[in-house]
Amino acid sequence: MANWNDPQPSSTGFGASPSLSGARGRSTVHDAGLRRHMLSIYNYMASGILLSGIVALGFAFSGMAEAVMVTPLRWIIALCPLAFVMVMSFGVNRLSTSTMQLLFWAFSVGMGLSLSSIFLVYTGPSIAVTFFATAGAFAGLSLFGYTTQKSLSGMGTFLIMGLIGILIASLINVFLKSSPLAWGISFLGILIFAGLTAYDTQKLKEQYSYVAGTSMAGKAVIMGALQLYLDFINMFLMLLRFMGDRR
Repeated sequence: MANWNDPQPSSTGFGASPSLSGARGRSTVHDAGLRRHMLSIYNYMASGILLSGIVALGFAFSGMAEAVMVTPLRWIIALCPLAFVMVMSFGVNRLSTSTMQLLFWAFSVGMGLSLSSIFLVYTGPSIAVTFFATAGAFAGLSLFGYTTQKSLSGMGTFLIMGLIGILIASLINVFLKSSPLAWGISFLGILIFAGLTAYDTQKLKEQYSYVAGTSMAGKAVIMGALQLYLDFINMFLMLLRFMGDRR
């Protein structure tokens, strides 16, 4: 007699291997969870970029950006996104998921205020063209990182070293004000953030197995969105130096 109301029937059907069926079921559940996890990361990232864009446009075209960027307040605006990143990075284990979400949105607003300065330097059409070019490149690189079977962990160390290198070179160039060095930093920056986009995507995909079903899952989504947001924005700003038409 069939046990029709048993939620976990012992029979798996004629010719089916119980262990094989169980493995396939776990794999299907894992794949579905991974897709939801990555989709959540991309949704948060895209929403953060959209919020930053709206804030940047509003702040720039209201005339407030032009007035503020010639005062000492510009340093507060420039450094506040870094402060949010540090708080989120060092406090991820102590802060609640809702607090992390609030910090992410505050970071996006701060980045929007900081990014408003590009509208004072470059024309609107060239900013739009560069943004969509970056979006296309980011989508392709992230897709590669998600689908490739080759481990990208080996190049992670070199990318981080390269990132530290261009940060140091950028600080030095604040005093040197060398145009050739600035162009070189931008060119290397594009390559580094392109590589980081693929590397970070693969790392976030692999991370899912460790955070799935834990209290860290929600915070992992926020931190993943922050990582990809930074990859996108930095690649955009580096490309803008090449593709942007100055006013």
